[in-house]
Amino acid sequence: MSIPERRLNDGTSIPATGFGTYPLRGDEGEQAVASAIAAGYRLIDTAVNYANENAVGRGMRASGVERSELMVQTKIPGRHHGYDETLASFDESRHALGVDVIDILLIHWPNPSVDKYVDTFKAMLELRDRGLVRTVGVSNFTEEFLTRLQRETGELPAVNQVELHPYFPQQELLRFHAEHDIVTEAWSPLGKNSPVLTERVIAGAAAAHGVTPAQVVLRWHVQLGSVPLPKSSSPERQRENLDLFGFELTDDEMAAITALGRNDGRLFDGDPNHHEEQ
Repeated sequence: MSIPERRLNDGTSIPATGFGTYPLRGDEGEQAVASAIAAGYRLIDTAVNYANENAVGRGMRASGVERSELMVQTKIPGRHHGYDETLASFDESRHALGVDVIDILLIHWPNPSVDKYVDTFKAMLELRDRGLVRTVGVSNFTEEFLTRLQRETGELPAVNQVELHPYFPQQELLRFHAEHDIVTEAWSPLGKNSPVLTERVIAGAAAAHGVTPAQVVLRWHVQLGSVPLPKSSSPERQRENLDLFGFELTDDEMAAITALGRNDGRLFDGDPNHHEEQ
């Protein structure tokens, strides 16, 4: 299955959809990653705080697919913020994953009360310049935090991974990303543990196109320009979640799905201005 790619502001590209691994761990995580790669995924997302980097690395090797064809993305946790701490965290992640180079390295949360995310980003830029990381990005950053990174380092991240689903479409942040050439990645793209897939407009679009409600929502992401990162341990569901490029939602369907957005659309305790990750 051929997956389109999204060009990043650092000259590299990433697939238009990827595989999320939280909370898959141990043998289950290894098997899920291997089967996802067999299904066609090439972008694999993990994090130190998912406690599954070892499993992800084993799954990548078990897949039999050449390392050069895969992109692994992990994240610096809050407790590792700071310049030297970030360099050490990178080394730990690299060894846990069993790779020489990490394709994409993100700051997991800004942790504004600690106020070390700028130093963390500077260390990541150093790792990139040394050829140890290909792309640097962030996760759960607001426009304010992104603007400060640019002001103090002269650079913007290539990607920002955020909570994004039909109940929380993040339209203003998406506009800012588009204006500043930042690619949006979406965690919990299907609105985990919410009734989003049973919404009438989504069910109607699924019937109209002969696909599942999950495929409709993931296709909505793709047409928004977001890179969704769905998670599933089921090989059948993994293949289904990847089969997004044989149909296209209409403008009216796109608008109706986006209109499901709510003022309190966050489904998790994840306001970046207040959330503090360890």
